[in-house]
Formats: sequence, C-alpha cells, structure tokens
Amino acid sequence: MQKKNIKLNKKQNLNRQGLVNANTNELVFVPIEKVISKILLIRKKKVMIDRDLAELYGVETKILNQAVKRNIRRFPVDFMFQLNKNEKTQVVTNCDHLRILKFSPQLSYVFTEQGVAMLSSVLNSERAILVNIQIIRTFTKLRELIATNIKLRQKIDVMEQKYDIKFKKVFDVLKQLLMQDNKSKSKIGF
Repeated sequence: MQKKNIKLNKKQNLNRQGLVNANTNELVFVPIEKVISKILLIRKKKVMIDRDLAELYGVETKILNQAVKRNIRRFPVDFMFQLNKNEKTQVVTNCDHLRILKFSPQLSYVFTEQGVAMLSSVLNSERAILVNIQIIRTFTKLRELIATNIKLRQKIDVMEQKYDIKFKKVFDVLKQLLMQDNKSKSKIGF
C-alpha cells in the first residue's frame, strides 16, 4: 500500500487542531494563559469554577448548571463538587474576576479535569467541544510542567546533598576567621 501525501490548507489544519467551529467556520481559540488563570486549587484538586467555564463555552452559568443537573450521573464527586461557604469566600477573596460571586446566594460548582471533559458531552455544542479540547490540552501541559519541576527539584536536592559537605567546610572556615577577627579587636576606653 502506498501512503498518499495529503496537503492540508490552513483552515483544514486549524480544524484538525480543534480550533475551527465546523458549523460556523469561526476560529475558536482560547489562549493557554487565560485557561491557566482560571484553574484553581481547591481541596487539593485543580479545578475550574462553573462561571469561568460558562464564559469560555459562551453560555450562561445557569445553562451550564442546568445541563449538569440533567446529567448528574455523569458527574461523580471526583468530577464535580459544590463549594462550601468558606471555600466560596476564599475564592472570592483571592480571585478578583470572581468578586461578583460575593453577593450571589448560590454556591458555585467546580469541575476537575475529568468533569471538564464530561461537560462537552452534556453541552452538545461545537464551541463546547473546541474549548474543551483546549482546556484538556492546558491541564495536560500543566501536568507536564509539574513533572518537569519535580524532576528539577530532585536534581537540585541531589546536588545540594553532594555539595553541602564541601560548602559546610567553607562556611566553618569563614566562621573561624570571623571569630578570630572579633577577638583581635581591642577595646578602647572604659
């Protein structure tokens, strides 16, 4: 079998990357920085709040939450959970763009990476699918960065252990020199 060389035009290439809405042919691109800025750490999990997700998907928060409630079996507690009052206060305090939630009587829902992946199946819109692809790519990139950071930290720890003994000797010598210098100064006066 021969492989055919297929050249894709710019639009087809963007479509394969998950950036072009097939229905409207509009370019749907959410910068990775924007997605990262909306990822929060709550209950030791990286999550995104319903209001931020609704904004990215181009729907109202109410619509997003209604779709979730209609399909609640798809969202176990490790995919989605509701903030308690203390968590809501903390989020509002730490995130300027969520200040409006301060006066809302509702407690927001937050979604883990798996919950975000499930959202595209309940929203059923082309934009939701495209935005979801970008959000999942961002979560993946964050995991890669964290893994790289951990490896770097381990290398630094090994180097510190290796060189701590040598530096300790240097610091001991410096301390001795400083102590000798202090002793050699004679007091003048009473």
